Amino acid sequence: MRILYILAVTALYFSDSALAAETVTKATMYKNPFCGCCEGHAEYLQKSGFDVTMVEVENLHAFKQEKGVPESLEGCHTIMIGGYIVEGHVPVAPIKRLLAEHPQIKGISLPGMPEGSPGMGGAKTAPFKILEIGGSQPPKVFTVE
Repeated sequence: MRILYILAVTALYFSDSALAAETVTKATMYKNPFCGCCEGHAEYLQKSGFDVTMVEVENLHAFKQEKGVPESLEGCHTIMIGGYIVEGHVPVAPIKRLLAEHPQIKGISLPGMPEGSPGMGGAKTAPFKILEIGGSQPPKVFTVE
């Protein structure tokens, strides 16, 4: 009987570990080589359960254009995640919503480098408008954080 108990506990342990491994979402962040705030956003995402790989790109603007990010929606860095583009210092909640809902868009963006956004210094002074990439023109608001 004791052996059965040990086997059952071991099976539960390994199945929970496998489930935890499956829930980690991989993300690749493309950034300028000397940008520190990008690393701050990557750390924020990692603390929220994302597995972030950083890739330094010499001509980030050209990379963004190649991926179809309009100049008006460009952020500090570009993240490729779950088949989507996440542009700039987007908070975790909109990213998780994007991945859960699978909308027919290229991705989402928090243009520029707003103070108080994840990875940036300073205090948040206004709600963040997260915009859709590849949707309508002008870009539609995905959410407000």
